[in-house]
Amino acid sequence: MGIFLDALLFIGPSYVANAAPLLFGGGAPLDRGRNFLDGQRILGPHKTVRGLFAGIIAGSVIGAVESPVNSHLLLGGFAIALGTVLGDLLGAFLKRRIRIKPGSPLPIVDQLDFVFGGLLLGQLVFPLSLWSVLIVILVTPPIHLGTNYGAYLLGIKRTRW
Repeated sequence: MGIFLDALLFIGPSYVANAAPLLFGGGAPLDRGRNFLDGQRILGPHKTVRGLFAGIIAGSVIGAVESPVNSHLLLGGFAIALGTVLGDLLGAFLKRRIRIKPGSPLPIVDQLDFVFGGLLLGQLVFPLSLWSVLIVILVTPPIHLGTNYGAYLLGIKRTRW
């Protein structure tokens, strides 16, 4: 496959897995309100059980839809989606450690944590060339910021970032 097509096929499950918790999340927080050793919440109230499963399922569905183009995405979509939500959770964990409140920005981490997680696990089943990885990394920050601002304008998100 071409580098642009592979990047686009990766973006589908990853971006959908990252956005699904915003649309379908809510409910019980993953950290159950518990604090880490530093006295701060482990993840915060915005990371929920329902959001975790929504991201994994939605990203996996997109991978399945894309699988006629590349059969590796039948399983790869799941790996990308799982990596995406885990990358986002790692970003939230890091933000809590440096005492950034849930919903507050941490540039670069906010735009790329989910992508790095998706790339890491996705590579196991849907390997991308270095050029495809670079395309994903370069296009993600402006797309992420733009879609978040759009969600803010639509009232889906409380913050512009």
